[in-house]
Order: sequence, then structure tokens, then C-alpha cells
Amino acid sequence: MEKFVIEGGIPLKGEVTPSGNKNAALPLLAACLLTEEPVILHNVPQIRDVRDMGRMLESLGVGIDDLGNRSWRVTAHDVRPADLDPELSRRIRASILLAGPMTARAGELKLPPPGGDVIGRRRVDTHIWALRKMGAEVSYDRSFEFKASGLKGADILLDEASVTGTENAIMAACLAKGTTILRNAASEPHVQELCAMLNGLGAKINEIGSNTLHIQGVERLHGGEFTIGPDYLEVVSFLGAAVVTRGTVRIRNAGLHYLGMIRIVLNRLGVDWDEVGDDMVVNAEQRLEIEPDLGNAIPEIKTNIWPAFPTDLMSIAIAIATQTKGSVLFHDWMYPSRMFFVDKLVSMGAQIVLCDPHRCIVTGPTKLSGEKVESPDIRAGMTLVLAALAANGTSTIRNVGQIDRGYENVDGKLRALGAHIERQTEQ
Repeated sequence: MEKFVIEGGIPLKGEVTPSGNKNAALPLLAACLLTEEPVILHNVPQIRDVRDMGRMLESLGVGIDDLGNRSWRVTAHDVRPADLDPELSRRIRASILLAGPMTARAGELKLPPPGGDVIGRRRVDTHIWALRKMGAEVSYDRSFEFKASGLKGADILLDEASVTGTENAIMAACLAKGTTILRNAASEPHVQELCAMLNGLGAKINEIGSNTLHIQGVERLHGGEFTIGPDYLEVVSFLGAAVVTRGTVRIRNAGLHYLGMIRIVLNRLGVDWDEVGDDMVVNAEQRLEIEPDLGNAIPEIKTNIWPAFPTDLMSIAIAIATQTKGSVLFHDWMYPSRMFFVDKLVSMGAQIVLCDPHRCIVTGPTKLSGEKVESPDIRAGMTLVLAALAANGTSTIRNVGQIDRGYENVDGKLRALGAHIERQTEQ
């Protein structure tokens, strides 16, 4: 097991380029199953979850060639509904994304239960509902079994705007016979990128970016190329690192067109940035004061479906709030265990009241001190890195493999910005 040792209190300075969006790379890799021709993906993030998805595809008969410079050629010429490694499936939530394309292309798939971060129950009912509406048979007995002799387009109202549920339905609908109308669809940047890539391969998806998609099924898709966009979660993580260390950082190719609501929310914490082309420039001079609601009421920052504030940035916003003057209520209704990392920030000196599994109140600013903590999941782990960068003294963060699942070479990128961070192997 590896750990980070971080000496805090050093303002970051310099430039950084975010990696490709992990949450786009995973469905895009799964979508390569829909065509027998090669698909070349550029800007593939070199992280554990992506490598694990690659291994799962290879077990289904897919050829993957690393072309260098973060480009992969994925060829699903012959696919087979082989038994997937249960341990590998449990390591990543995204294994469920194989269901839609494999059911559409091969007519069957046996899938062990997917895993991922331990942040509460993460249902897959929406995926099953959508595929059944298109004619698939789905059963469950310690593993999922999907079967179909040919999918048909359908008018589908999803019971929740599930990102991966939407992505599975989109992929299946591309090869289904007839038209699919997908209502209450998720519209996150990675969903939009999936639609754009599939259209580039010959799919017919309309109203991209809305919550109602119209998909005309086609007989087959062809090969092509696609470049994965920047990971907006990584962009905001580096923004947060600059803010809590009072540093000045330029984030190259930041994908600013996706950050509108994120900017509105962070403005309420007294945080803003300059835009130079598609670069984000975070300056050391930040207001860092909570903007109260009318009547001087404590404001609430609440997650919701896109384009609202995303759940995966809640912990980063909490870290920023520890260094901001005033009090703010954070509310993440999506996952019942999302807030259970805040005790680690409290041990470092943060003033946080955990109201219940979904809500906490942060009062700042507070001086943080170095501490020994453990990363419970990807996003909370990165938040602990931010806290350690801001803290006085030295912090040790254990179980950084969790962070590596979502962030490529994060310690190297931070060192290039002047951070004192070392990766060590525990004895």
C-alpha cells in the first residue's frame, strides 16, 4: 500500500494540464463494443479504473493497442460473452456499462455485481428498466444475466436521471430497431461526449445535452477517432488546491464551457477565476468569504443533477469552505455516506458539524494542522490532499490507491506546482 507524505503551507505556482475525463473514458471504451471496426481514442487517462475497464474488454475478445501519447486503438471485431472476472468487476462501478453494448451487439452478457466507491447504496435498477423496455431479458442470481434476440426502440422514461443508466440506454438504443425516446436522461459532459463519439461512428442521436434524447437505431456502426475532453473534476480539484494554499495556478485546456454552475456555486464561497481562451487562471487574491442568503441566512450548497452542482465536487467545496470566512450548509442527498470523511478534516482542525449522513455545516476560516489520515474514496481522498497542502506541518495520507483510481499522476502534477509531496510505500 502506498501513501502520500505532504508538507503543507506552501503556495502553489505554475501551470498544469488536466488529464482526460475518467467518467467519459469508461463509457467511451464500452461503446467500442458496438462496432467491429477499430476506434482510436485520444487523451485516455492513465489511471487504474481505465486500465481495469481495458482488461474487462480484453476478456470479451476486444483487442487494445496502446499507440503511445495517451492514445488507444480499440478493436472489437469478434466479441464473446465470456464470464467476467468477479474481482475485476467489483473494483470499478463502470463494469455495469458493458451491459448495454454487449446486449445490443452480442445478445447476452453475464455480469458480476459492479463495485466502486463505498459512498452508500448505488442502485442499478434504472439500467435494467431501460434495457427491459427495449426487449432485453434480465435476471439476477448473485450476478446479472442479460439476454436479447434483438432490441427494439422504445419510449423510455427513466425513473431517475442516472448517468450510467442513461449511457447504457444510449448505447443499446444505437443498434436497436426503430426509434428510442429517452426521457429524464442525464446530460453531464461525459454523457454528451458519449453521444458525440457515437454520432461520429454513424449513430443518430439528437437533442444532445437535453434531458430528452431521440435515438434512431442503425444496423451497424463504423470505426473512427475521438478525443476525450478534460476532466472537469480534476480542473476544480487543482483550482481548490490553488485556493487553499493561496497560490496562483494556470490550468490549461480547462473545458470552461462546462463550468457555469460550478462557478456560480464557488462564487458563493468567495472563489473566482480569470479566463484566457480555454485556460483557467486562479489568482492568489481571493475574497474567500461566504455569501449569505437573503436575511443573512446561512446559505445551502446542494448537489443535484447536471447542470446543477455535481455530487463529485461536494468534498472539494467543503475543503475550500474550511478556509473561507463564514458558515455554509452542504447537502448531498444522493449518497448516504458521502459526508462520512469529514471527521478526518475535523481531526486536522476544521470546524465542521455533521448534521446527518447527508448534511454538514462548515465554519471558517480555520488553521489546519498536519495529521495522519486514510483515503476512503477517490473524491474524499483528493480533499484530504487539499487539506494537507493547506495545513501547517506534515500530513500522511494512506491508501492513496483510491485517489489513483481517478487522478493520473496527481503527486507529480502537484510537485510541478511546487508542492512538497512524496509517494512512499508502506513497510
